[in-house]
Amino acid sequence: MPFIELSHRITAGMTTYPGLPGPRIGDHISRAQAAERFGPAMAYQIGEITMVANTGTYVDTPFHWYEDGADLGTFPLERLADLPGTVVRVRPGRRALEADDLAGVAVAGRAVLVATGWSRHFGTERYGAPDHPYLARSAVEALIAGGAALVGIDSVNIDDMADLSRPAHSGLLAAGIPIVEHLRGLEDLPPGGFRFSAVPPPITGMGTFPVRAYAVVD
Repeated sequence: MPFIELSHRITAGMTTYPGLPGPRIGDHISRAQAAERFGPAMAYQIGEITMVANTGTYVDTPFHWYEDGADLGTFPLERLADLPGTVVRVRPGRRALEADDLAGVAVAGRAVLVATGWSRHFGTERYGAPDHPYLARSAVEALIAGGAALVGIDSVNIDDMADLSRPAHSGLLAAGIPIVEHLRGLEDLPPGGFRFSAVPPPITGMGTFPVRAYAVVD
C-alpha cells in the first residue's frame, strides 16, 4: 500500500503562521553527556523542543475555539485516523472553495481535503500573504450539512485572514469537525480511493497540535 506524506517537517526556527515563533529544538541530554556518565555504549540522546501548538501541519479540535469543546485528549480517535478521503480543488481564477465546487461530491463521513496548491509557498513570505486560498462560508455550510468527518487544506489558513468572523473555524469546530491546516502533497492524491490519517498526542487542555498527516492509496 503506497503511503503519501502530507505534512511539513518541523525544523528549528521554521515559520508556519506569520507572527508565531518557530520551534527551538535541541538536546535535553546530549550523546556526549550520556557517554560521559554511562560510557560510550550508552551514548543516547534525549531531545527537547519548545514550540507553539500551531507549528507545521496541525489539527484543530473544538477546544481550540470553544472552552467546552473536546480537546486533544478527549477527541475521538476515529475522527482523525483511517478516514476515507476525498480531494476537492479550488477552481482556477478563484481564491475560495465555494459550495458549488462541492456539488456531486460525496463528503459524508469523509476527510475532505481542499487542494489549492498554496503549499508551494510554505517557508516563504508569500505563504502568509493576505490573498491566500480559503473556504468560503457557503462551502463550510455545505460540508457541515453533508456530514464531513474532517476538513483539511494546504493553505496558511482555512479562513480568509481578513474575515475576523472566521466562519470555517467557528462553524466546523462547533459541529465537531476537526480541521487540518498546512497540508502539503495534495496534488499527489487521487480524487478518492485513499485513507487519510492525522493523529496528534492525546494532550489534555490543548486544542491544537502538530500531526503526521498521510494518506494510504487503495
